[in-house]
Formats: sequence, C-alpha cells, structure tokens
Amino acid sequence: MIKIKFFTVVVLSLILNSCSGQKSKNEIKESISSEKKLEESKPDTPNTENFLFYSDINNQISQVVRTIFQDSKGIFWFGTQNGAFKFDGNSLIHIDSIKNESGKGVTIKDIAEDKDGKIWFGHEGGISSIDKKVVTNYYESDGLISNDVWCITTDRSNQVWIGTIEGVCKFDGKNFTSFELPEGLKDTKVGISSTKMIHNIMEDSGGRIWFSTNGGIYIKDRTSLTNLSEKDGLHTPFVNEVIETHKGDFLISTSQGLYKYQKGIITEVTGNLFEETKGTGSIIEDSNGNIWFNCSRSIYSLKNTDLTEYRISEGNYGPLTFQIYEDQQKRLWFVGYGGAFRLEKGKFINITKDRPW
Repeated sequence: MIKIKFFTVVVLSLILNSCSGQKSKNEIKESISSEKKLEESKPDTPNTENFLFYSDINNQISQVVRTIFQDSKGIFWFGTQNGAFKFDGNSLIHIDSIKNESGKGVTIKDIAEDKDGKIWFGHEGGISSIDKKVVTNYYESDGLISNDVWCITTDRSNQVWIGTIEGVCKFDGKNFTSFELPEGLKDTKVGISSTKMIHNIMEDSGGRIWFSTNGGIYIKDRTSLTNLSEKDGLHTPFVNEVIETHKGDFLISTSQGLYKYQKGIITEVTGNLFEETKGTGSIIEDSNGNIWFNCSRSIYSLKNTDLTEYRISEGNYGPLTFQIYEDQQKRLWFVGYGGAFRLEKGKFINITKDRPW
C-alpha cells in the first residue's frame, strides 16, 4: 500500500502540464569578472501554454533547472536552460562565458568537480570548466566526440568522463579519447534518443565505472567490460541511472522502474509496489538510508518496503523533477520544470533568485 502525504505550499509550484594538448582557437578563457548578477539579467520568458502560474514566476533561478551540485567549498551550482548559475552564500551569479561553438548560451545538463576543485559542466554545446576564475569551453573541434553532452563525471584518477548522444569519451586535461561501448536501441517513446546515448556515468567505491545506456548497464573495471541487461533480469534496455547505496548494493533506475543489483543478482524493487509499470528517473539515497525517486510528476520515498508518495496537495503532484539531490546540510532538493524546490518540515519551498537560501 502506498501512503500519500500532502504538503502545504509556500509558493505555488510551477508544474508542466504534460508529463588535444594545445589550446585550440575555440577554447575560450575568460575571467568570471564577466559574470552577471541576476538582478542585471533579463527575466525568463514563461511559456503561458505549458505552465501554471504563481506570483513569483519571474523570480525563478530559471523556468527549467536541469541539475544542482554543491562543491567541496559548499558553493551551489545550478545547471539550467539559461546556462550555469552559482550561489556563493551571498549572491546568485550567472556564468555567462559558458557558450557553444557559435558563441551562444547553452542548457547545462550535468555538473561535476575534479580532485583539484575544478568544476565541469556538460551541456548541449560541448563541455566547459571553471578553474578559480577562468572558464574554458571545449568542443568537437577540440576532440570531443559530440557537442551534445548528457552527463559528465570525474574519477579518482582525475579523468573526466563525458557521456554524449554519440557515446563516451574521456579527457585527461590535454586530450580526448573515445571509449567504445556496444550500441543499444533507440528509444522511440522519448523525444531525443540514439543507439549510442549515455544517460549517466558513475564511479563506485571500488573504482569501477558504470555507464547507463540504451543497451543496459556497462561496468568497466581495470581489465574487463561487463554488461547487465535483459538477460540478467532487467525488463528493459533503457537505463537512466545507477547509484551505489551505503550497504554496497546498487539501485538501477530504468524506463520500467527500479531494480536492485546485489551479489550478482538483479531483482525488481518497484514491480510489486505499483499496479502498473512506471518508469523512474532521478534516484538518491539520503543520509538516513531512505531511497527517493520520481516517476514523471510523482515523487516517492522508500524506507525498507514502506513507500510514500509526496504531493503538494490533493490532486496536485510535486515539481516535475529532473534531479533529486541531498546537500551537505542534509536538505532535499527537487529541481526541474518550474525551478528549484526544497522539502522542509512538511513544505515544498520554492527557492527563487533571492530567497530562502
């Protein structure tokens, strides 16, 4: 049985109604002194056909926040359809020097930090890094396998792994190297897909690299590449994300729901929890060991076998979420269509440009 919790809204949520070693000529380095404070930037233009409005619509960080990341210094970074923003504890700042090869702004899809404290961004126009106050943009002309980047991560060797619509490559700070994976299937049920698409890359506690693809999961260790797919118990080849729990098990988010990979065996997690098959998106384990995930507009927590659905009010689901995230203060964030939200003391709080941080 699913328990449903209703929450008081602090600000009405905005919900979508529908479910090489040398520096190249394209490598742009600019001081972040060119950043624009948000009060100087233009407000987002809302799509009146797709969104439910509330009073603070023009004060959102962005109408679509794709990802959130808190770095080792405690600084928050937001990846949005309007580029990258950072909150340094005092001001929310737009990083306007992250651009595509034509010099235009980009949608940030993923953010990571390397061992040197450099922040990396994967976006629809390539990848970018911020090293202190220097922004560097990298493109296909620099050796990147594709400018259409969907995920980015760094490993313990300080290699940058980049997942794109055309497969995987890694960057050692000087050169890009392709990493070949078998092709999967094109997902005809979504708007953008390919046989080589990489949805997520994760390094586990043992140093293995996990790739979430349209051909199942690929796990790279020092000497081999292992595939987990339908032959192993998944009911779909379309894997969105894999996380490692504090117990050392792995949870797999797919177009057909959640699965657990434990001691070499894959078992269904959500198959018996819902009356019909539901695909899952973002997934995390919080500091209390609870699992959080979303199914389109629904947000769920799973404690042992106790499943709870979170809604803002009766008939009104939570934010249409791209990512669920727990920060260093153990606060839960939900970012997606409508902006950024936190769940605090029974309330979905909308985090706007100036409050409440």
